[in-house]
Amino acid sequence: MGTYHFQPTKEFAKELDQGDALANYREEFYLNPGKIYMDGNSLGLLSKRAEKSLLISLEDWKRYGIEGWTEGEEPWFYFSERLGELSAPLVGAASDEVILSGSTTSNLHQLAATFFEPTEGRNKILADELTFPSDIYALQSQLLLHGLDPETHLVQVKSRDGKLLMEDDIIAAMSEEISLIVLPTVLYRSGQILDMARLAKEAHARGIIIGFDGCHSVGAVPHQFDEWEVDFAFWCNYKHVNGGPGSVAGLYVNRKHFEKSPGLTGWFGSKKDKQFDMLHSFSKAESAGAFQIGTPHILSMAPLAGSLEMFAEVGIEQVRKKSLLLTQYFMDLIDSELAEYGFTLGSPRDDRRRGGHIILEHQESARICKALKKEGVIPDYREPNMIRLAPVALYTSYQEVWETVQVLKKIMQGKLYESYENIRGIIA
Repeated sequence: MGTYHFQPTKEFAKELDQGDALANYREEFYLNPGKIYMDGNSLGLLSKRAEKSLLISLEDWKRYGIEGWTEGEEPWFYFSERLGELSAPLVGAASDEVILSGSTTSNLHQLAATFFEPTEGRNKILADELTFPSDIYALQSQLLLHGLDPETHLVQVKSRDGKLLMEDDIIAAMSEEISLIVLPTVLYRSGQILDMARLAKEAHARGIIIGFDGCHSVGAVPHQFDEWEVDFAFWCNYKHVNGGPGSVAGLYVNRKHFEKSPGLTGWFGSKKDKQFDMLHSFSKAESAGAFQIGTPHILSMAPLAGSLEMFAEVGIEQVRKKSLLLTQYFMDLIDSELAEYGFTLGSPRDDRRRGGHIILEHQESARICKALKKEGVIPDYREPNMIRLAPVALYTSYQEVWETVQVLKKIMQGKLYESYENIRGIIA
């Protein structure tokens, strides 16, 4: 942390803000006056550049109609490829290994349909018990499509404490029966970063294909998918990348697999110069673009042009540097100000193991989250007792972190949470 020497005062928070190299980017975002937004790991805020790039595509549609595919300020025909190129530095990949397409789950279906090739001896998929449920649903579905029982053919590594995963346990589960491994880069609850390089190396030593769900890391944590020889990855862009609700997702395929035919083919996976030949024989693109299926969702993708422009300016390493300091400061404040109220930290303290959000655990968490919202702080709740807090490098100030902890202290001192039921809302 360099010259960081924690102090629990508001003045220290202001000093951190004065020394923040990314402070000017806060002005790029629409911030709600009187609110402190700590839910960027669920949905990032709208930036003025993302708004502008969306309006550009709307204007192109208005002005050019169908000609917008090849004319206008941002032609749509190559839009997925251009945004894939902008996304590639976030995941440590070459530009032709990344494409923006589909959703997180549809991309997982595509990749599992491509890389899960069960044989009599290798016919199981390895995942974990803490991963996001949608990934499990997709993997169960893929097994069923092969006539395999998810109860016996989906192996889920157990957590020792319900919060973290041990790489040793994952590696021990890499048996000769495993054909495919799908794991999170960062656990969505605790924020733990898995050692992707080690896991990829161990999987490949056993002849197993391995892919990662980067939903809770891309845009907050640097990756080196090429260097680690990861086979594939997929992620959403509405969290740390700030692409907007329902934003088009991302997909990475290592170039060593470019010769593989996609498990699910569609016309936007064609070579660009062949797509409109309208032949009934598929001419596969020689890039990650081959794994697209249908027509790109232009208006759900357009905000990313503006958002990714900022990441290109700042660089993911700078984002990570501030993100680590924000979460370290948050944890130090929690230790200093909140320990007496029964809070415990559920996230790794080690910088190498902590993603872009932290977890506060408390037996009254659901009620506390409701009280936080009433007091103007927007958190995120996860069962059974977790408050997720995500200070985002591009728009969260250190003073906002300090103020959030003061609000939590006020809620606990005044028992303001007692006004609410300790159950989550329909959307948590």
